[in-house]
Amino acid sequence: MPLNRHFSRGRDLARTAGDHASDMFAPLTVIGRGMRHHVAWTKGRWQATPKERRGPTVFLVAAMLLGIYLLPHGLLFALVALMASAAWVGRTPKAPSAPPEPDVAHVKLTALYAALTPYLGGPEELSPLYHHEGSYKDAFRAWEFDGEGRLARLELDYPAYFTDTEPVARARIEQVVQGKAGRAREYRFDWDEESNKLRIAALAPLPTDIAAQRFVAAPGEVVLGFTDEDGSARTIPVGQGGAITQQPPVVWRTGPRSAEPHLLALGVTGYGTSSLVRSIALQALPFGDLVVIDGAGTGEHACLVNRPGVHTVETSLHGALAALEWAAQETERRLAALNTARQAGTAPPEDVTRPLWLLLDHPTELSELAHAEGRPDPQDLLELPLRHGRAARVTVVIADDVEARDRITATVRSTTRARVLLGPTGPEEGHAALGAPLDIVPAAHAPAGRGYARIGNGTPVRLQVPATVDPLDEEAPAQLREAVIALLPHRDTRTEAAAPADAPPRPAGPPAVPAVPADRADLGPEARPGVDLGKEHAPLRFRPLT
Repeated sequence: MPLNRHFSRGRDLARTAGDHASDMFAPLTVIGRGMRHHVAWTKGRWQATPKERRGPTVFLVAAMLLGIYLLPHGLLFALVALMASAAWVGRTPKAPSAPPEPDVAHVKLTALYAALTPYLGGPEELSPLYHHEGSYKDAFRAWEFDGEGRLARLELDYPAYFTDTEPVARARIEQVVQGKAGRAREYRFDWDEESNKLRIAALAPLPTDIAAQRFVAAPGEVVLGFTDEDGSARTIPVGQGGAITQQPPVVWRTGPRSAEPHLLALGVTGYGTSSLVRSIALQALPFGDLVVIDGAGTGEHACLVNRPGVHTVETSLHGALAALEWAAQETERRLAALNTARQAGTAPPEDVTRPLWLLLDHPTELSELAHAEGRPDPQDLLELPLRHGRAARVTVVIADDVEARDRITATVRSTTRARVLLGPTGPEEGHAALGAPLDIVPAAHAPAGRGYARIGNGTPVRLQVPATVDPLDEEAPAQLREAVIALLPHRDTRTEAAAPADAPPRPAGPPAVPAVPADRADLGPEARPGVDLGKEHAPLRFRPLT
């Protein structure tokens, strides 16, 4: 028992001595903590100072210390000030804090700077903008990130020796930037060659919920789709999501006053070239006549069969050749009638001024079949409508796969100055399809109908084609199918029977499929016969509209 009492008393004495010692050495502990803080701050500032600035910094500190030494009682005042500063800083122990979260902008911009260094850095340059030990703040002038931490805008400088006039060099830089900033979005690259600056902007996605409808446009104007606000000079009201909104359209003007009377649309398979042809057909039907040639033979345009204003819908080589031969003869007839009317000083007849549209979907497949069978190329029959179609009110629209561009004849490529490119493609394919370099890098994955358009010598703009699905496709949404069906014209035999006998006859079109009686046009498939579009090859049977 006495032994335990001695041990307990010893512990109390030791605890009391420790408390007195801590109270006595508390000022030294505070000053030591403050001195450690000053040393850490000085070390951090030294590491953050660039190497080229460390020499002047050392010289300035040495000069300050010399001045303090030469002052009367300077060292004493400096020591007192240092101790007071250390005591103030170390008065409270710094609580351990969680490691700071990395700055997203710093991490991403550092990675982008490092990725651009091999392409924009020069080892022989004295003070390079891009080098392995450099910082992105030396080359990047301004940047902006959105709420999700993705790069929205960036402005950077590049060296004067960079070959910014070569498309290959530009494409390499654009690919690197898109890879680091995210391939899920489209980016616009503005190269300022005079100032050696590159401005990058991430583009907002275009609306994809605009269905086929009657657009506010003048006769002869076709709304190819919709673009950004800076890509169009006007907006039109559009039904979107159950409401009316204002959207900037991409308008293609046709007719005798148009500088770009014909259109060539190329696209990746599955990205909506046939939907674009259907959209143009629905907009052209109220004001003109149509001749449709489906070179793929998939029945994408069977909904136009037997419609008022549609002369014929051909899928076979024999029918396509007959239709195009008639179109060439019709072009000659129109030119002769217009010339006669001008010489006589009278108004041309109505059947001459009514627009005629030739819509060809995948004609290169028919060209290959014609070459195999030793027949004329259907594209060769388009030379007269293409070269004289503007004067004869004949408009040609050709849609094909982007990989088939080399199989399109030179006449078609040289006379179709309105261009559309759908789907994600490379810079070389975009330049070849649009006839101009594309300053927008496509996204890796894009919705159907997304692409670019260039009218004449204008700048390429982004394009989203209205959702114009095939109404015979049962897998398409019912709402989109009904929108297309509502735009299709219906034949009324009562109106045709009541037409005056002395009315001027319209020009006879190419051999067409038999018309469906009006009293059976809106009935179910069990009450309507199938439509035979075949001419010489196996007939295609299309299920009628319900």
